[in-house]
Amino acid sequence: MAGSTKEDSGHVISRDRLAELLNEDLSREYQAIIAYVVYSQVIKGAEYMSIAEQLETHAHDELKHALILSRQIDYLGKMPTVVPKPVQTSKEARELLRFDLNNENETVRNYRERVRQCEALGEFALAEQIRQILVDEQDHQIDLASALGEDVPDMSKPLKK
Repeated sequence: MAGSTKEDSGHVISRDRLAELLNEDLSREYQAIIAYVVYSQVIKGAEYMSIAEQLETHAHDELKHALILSRQIDYLGKMPTVVPKPVQTSKEARELLRFDLNNENETVRNYRERVRQCEALGEFALAEQIRQILVDEQDHQIDLASALGEDVPDMSKPLKK
């Protein structure tokens, strides 16, 4: 079938479905913007000052990602979403960082899949845009895992349910 490919679940993906998935990614970027803006300001403690500054930078990165995704969704003929995914909050700095790391893990997994989907549809320029976003997201993972004193999660392994 021209203009479509198989998703992991075996369902056919079309340009319209790709736009829907990119809109889900856009909602996650909005979530990340909000989370990074808030978390960077409320994280307390000397041991977290460095990561708080990094979170401010991450907020700027996520805004750039949202703009790129919005443009690509429009390119695919759809309207970009305006609704963020819910943002988790806590008074505990480690919990906030854990929420961020979990969200980045999901984002990296999704963008890796998005690159494959774009390429399968012959949307190579779009795949390249997603690759550039993926570089930033993996850097965010490294920053967050380091702040938590952990190794960066192996994203090649299946998601634990």
